[in-house]
Amino acid sequence: MSVQPPPPGYVAVDPSRDQLSARREIRAALRHPLEIFCLVMAILVSLLILGSAIADVVGAIRERRAPGTYSLLFVLAPLVLWFMRGQLMARLRVNSVKVTPTQYPEAYTMVAEAAAHFGLKRVPDAYVVLGNGMINAAASGHGFRRFIFIYSDLFEVGGRLRNPDALRFIVAHEVGHIAAGHTSYWRWLSIFASNWVPLIGPVLSRSQEYTADNFGYAHCPQGSATAMATLAAGKYLNSSVDINAVADRAEQEKGFFVWTVNAAASHPVLAWRAHALRDRSAPGRLLWRPREPKALALPPSAPQLPQPGPRPGA
Repeated sequence: MSVQPPPPGYVAVDPSRDQLSARREIRAALRHPLEIFCLVMAILVSLLILGSAIADVVGAIRERRAPGTYSLLFVLAPLVLWFMRGQLMARLRVNSVKVTPTQYPEAYTMVAEAAAHFGLKRVPDAYVVLGNGMINAAASGHGFRRFIFIYSDLFEVGGRLRNPDALRFIVAHEVGHIAAGHTSYWRWLSIFASNWVPLIGPVLSRSQEYTADNFGYAHCPQGSATAMATLAAGKYLNSSVDINAVADRAEQEKGFFVWTVNAAASHPVLAWRAHALRDRSAPGRLLWRPREPKALALPPSAPQLPQPGPRPGA
């Protein structure tokens, strides 16, 4: 499977580097240009909140009073986060269907191929979770293990009678989160407190989603439209959705409340996200709506990601 080019303006990938260097190059090539800035801001805000929380807890001990609930939560964040991630992994291991070479082998191949193309040292675990109508997928980790999970209603989109490329894009998006470092415990811990701050936490999350979309598009661009159509209308109506019309509305829909809906969201609003996947001449917008002109075609002479070598046991 050939890997498609990233948008222009990103760092080109040098295929002559070894696997570790190639992974760094891939991260740089596909990362949203404002993600690191947003990450630094989130870390600084978290440090300020943590300092205030520590001061409150120390003061409470000296004054023999109960510390604030949030202050205690932020001080105990390393344990709280470690426990939450461990619980998530345990629930997946005992309550979901694990994707293996014998259980959903086509999906396992998709995960293995995405991991190889993005330079991961091992294939992440993958699970199918009962969706009950919910269309969602996510990536996380615990300890040295990384994993993705896809809700069954979204996983069905990749079935043999539907669109396997859409599932391939979704898998690459989630594996992209892992390859970009979004699932690291230390990263989650460093931004833990910022998740309670308006704009700071959500804008970082949106930049990470655009980054993961870049990974998905670089791996399987032909699956991006159906994946977005599925997020818009579900697994039954996705084939009838004009995703270009959805993307067009990113430039047309405006106003204060439209802005606030996107600003408070963990993921870019769908119209903006579809627009960013269609117009590869610029990165996705974080706070301000996309504007004309839009480029509907891939730019010429864009660099290619390196092709992975053979992976033992994959």
